[in-house]
Amino acid sequence: MTFKPRTVTVSKENKMDSIKDFIGTKASKKVNFATGKVTIGKLTVEEVDRIQEISKEDSNDLALVKELIKMSVTGGDELTDEEFASLALDDINKLAKEIMNYSGLGETSKKN
Repeated sequence: MTFKPRTVTVSKENKMDSIKDFIGTKASKKVNFATGKVTIGKLTVEEVDRIQEISKEDSNDLALVKELIKMSVTGGDELTDEEFASLALDDINKLAKEIMNYSGLGETSKKN
């Protein structure tokens, strides 16, 4: 069974005091994709572990990008293989980089 975190927007009015208050929550933001916007969520530790497993098991970068999008993008887990294949490669690569950066795993995070 896969744990699906709930997405919660935390504002100053929605103050949480304990780290345990954040269990099951997932920060999200809208990002540009193709000609519109999609909502991405930060990857959890469990999801990062899964991505690392996939990268060890499968040298196919596209399989890794597909899993990343399924985990992070709202509605991504509903994409069929045919629908995913119809997306522009450049667009999905940019989206994957955005997800990685937002989750603290990309090039931007290495500079900090």
